[in-house]
Amino acid sequence: MQLYHWLGFDSKTMSVRTELIAGATTFLTMCYVLAVNPTVLSNTGMDRAALFTSTALASALATLLLAFLAKLPFAQAPSMGLNAFFAFTLCQALGYTWQQALAISLIEGIAFLLITFIHVREYILYAIPTNLRYAISVGIGMFIAFIGLKNAGIVVNNPNTFVSLGKFTPTAILGIVAILVSGVLMARNVKGSLFFGIILTTLVGIPMGVTEVPQHWLPVSMPQSLSPVFCKFQFDGLLSFRTVMVVVSLLLVNIFDTVGTLVGLAYKTNVVKPDGTIPHVNEAMMSDALGTTIGSLLGTSTITTYVESASGIAEGGRSGLTSFAVGILFLVSLFLAPVFMLIPGAATSGALVMVGVLMLDNVKRMDLSTIDESFPAFITMITMVLCYSIADGICLGILSYVAMKLCVRKWQDLNATLLVLSVIFILNFIFG
Repeated sequence: MQLYHWLGFDSKTMSVRTELIAGATTFLTMCYVLAVNPTVLSNTGMDRAALFTSTALASALATLLLAFLAKLPFAQAPSMGLNAFFAFTLCQALGYTWQQALAISLIEGIAFLLITFIHVREYILYAIPTNLRYAISVGIGMFIAFIGLKNAGIVVNNPNTFVSLGKFTPTAILGIVAILVSGVLMARNVKGSLFFGIILTTLVGIPMGVTEVPQHWLPVSMPQSLSPVFCKFQFDGLLSFRTVMVVVSLLLVNIFDTVGTLVGLAYKTNVVKPDGTIPHVNEAMMSDALGTTIGSLLGTSTITTYVESASGIAEGGRSGLTSFAVGILFLVSLFLAPVFMLIPGAATSGALVMVGVLMLDNVKRMDLSTIDESFPAFITMITMVLCYSIADGICLGILSYVAMKLCVRKWQDLNATLLVLSVIFILNFIFG
């Protein structure tokens, strides 16, 4: 009775053993985030050891919140698209400090919390055309894959051609091995393929000299200190049109990512009612918003619901007991920092590229039958990669959509939200 009250576990139709196995499966398929997220965010100058602690702790707290509030078998952690947005768009492309980027994440988390609380979220979500939602997802996937290739040295800067194929250094070779191993494991439907791909590649990197094992190395230690990144906000210099555009872009991506994942996972758990409503979906959105706010306090980027939760659902997970198990395993991982800190950046490139491949799946859902639909979608995807900015891709995609619809006189496809966003983006390009 207590498990049903707190976690939605029904002993008549569910099994504790099944729920716990489902939780372990979900954790295994998504714990690669413990290696990848610190690697991505450390490109900003943030302390990698502290980032591991913040990643594990934020993932644990957000997932436990979801377990108790929504009572659904889903798990949450820092988004693999929005950590790239944080590191490579906010900090590298737009020139924000990582402290300012954390402040922006906090603002976005609070904004997400407010629009969830007053039920504005659905209005914003459905105001953005379906094609653009899919294009944003695909574009982020391409952007993540590009980062994976770049981190491994497979793609490098070139003053003549902008980018080119890198030299076959040990790091680049290890990156290629990581991509191939992760791809083969996924093709063979191995559960935890991204995690095992990272571990196997890390081991291969030892004789190659890429994986550096310190003397007197031990796999277990006390959790690393959070102090280098905890509440390190810098709000100076954030009052500008550019910051408004960034927060709006971050908010839109978070809404699309979270709602899309929640809806997809809800159908897998068979909890969707005949009228299409999803029980506890608002609580799930609230835990996501709270998770993002807490995550920024702890020093990590935006939290989202992970599609890898589907692996636990496939194992029979149906209640918050599954997500509770995932949250506890993230807490346990705090003591395994030496294992995850051993992983070289090249070993994570396989996970980044394969996450990009998975996000490419939305291409088949896009309507490419008319130019006024396909052109804005193409602009969204291509500019994210070529401009090295998720925010610019969203801005240019929405602006091109509005321009095309106005020019072909399909005014019925436009709405007030799109027009307001277009004005904000234009003002940003002029004054930002």
